[in-house]
Amino acid sequence: MEFRIAEVVALVGGTLVSGDEEVVLDGVKTLEEAGPGDLSFFSLPRYRTHFERTRAGAVLVTPDVDEGPDGVALIQVENPSYALAALAGKAEEMARDFTPGIRAGAHVSESAVVDAGAAIHPGAVVGDEAVIGPGSEVCAGAVIGRGVQVGEDCVIHQNASVREGCILRDRVILQPGAVIGSDGFGYEFSEGRHQKVPQLGIVVLEDDVEVGANACVDRARIGRTVVGEGSKIDNLVQVGHNVQIGKHCILVALSGVAGSSRLGDHVTLAAQVGVNGHIEIASGVQLGGKTGAFQSITEPGAYLGAPAKPLKEEIRLWRELGKLPDTRREVKALRRELDKLKEE
Repeated sequence: MEFRIAEVVALVGGTLVSGDEEVVLDGVKTLEEAGPGDLSFFSLPRYRTHFERTRAGAVLVTPDVDEGPDGVALIQVENPSYALAALAGKAEEMARDFTPGIRAGAHVSESAVVDAGAAIHPGAVVGDEAVIGPGSEVCAGAVIGRGVQVGEDCVIHQNASVREGCILRDRVILQPGAVIGSDGFGYEFSEGRHQKVPQLGIVVLEDDVEVGANACVDRARIGRTVVGEGSKIDNLVQVGHNVQIGKHCILVALSGVAGSSRLGDHVTLAAQVGVNGHIEIASGVQLGGKTGAFQSITEPGAYLGAPAKPLKEEIRLWRELGKLPDTRREVKALRRELDKLKEE
């Protein structure tokens, strides 16, 4: 996509403080890699040297930056990183090759209801009584099961699966290989073997939820597994049956939430976090990488470790642990002195 600098300024709501607004940009690169035809951004002081040496055609900067390298246009915005993301989103939207209609090679049940403004690609499957809303797109190899409801402007990428009865509200995105509504991991040990417990519930993904590649959200045993409005689930995340996730949460790669747990709003699970079953995580909690939440957390804030502890407490324990070798040497020396005293 090509944008004149003047168009970039208008799209991000910025202010051009230097440079030619008629210059055309056709790429986005880092400060180090950018050339005269590229847009970049500068917001963190540690990249000051890169900014001063950049050859970019234009740079998104914070309002306090009004001077830069010769020939580089400066566009002031409140948050350069966010402005760049917003611009990229608009460019992606403009470049999207979306043509409504059911393509040859798609398998759509006669009882399914597909809005005339939706797109179903070759190899996609839409089951009995499923509903696909306007502006939604079901890509090649994706499977929409019986009775599934897909709202407006959703994107179901290649080989994603939505099993029977599940509900996707508006603007939901499923990345390739995501599985929504797989059976919850439910068994009862009886007569010397694990007996499968039928999973009769569904999954509900509310507005603006995104589920990453090969992530799984299990259907409820009874009732609903719910992912709240605006929450984002990264690749390879596991969400168990009957889990309730609040609004605008972030679940990062390789995290897992066991069955029947509840996450409040604005909860963050960093990479490889594990949340035990049947517990509650309060709104505003941030769990650092590899944290294990074995019990409910009732106060917002940052936590780390296994079991999860307040961040400052866990860091203090790490520091004390680092002193352990010296402490052992001191104890050994004191023991030798004590032994000598006993001998005397």
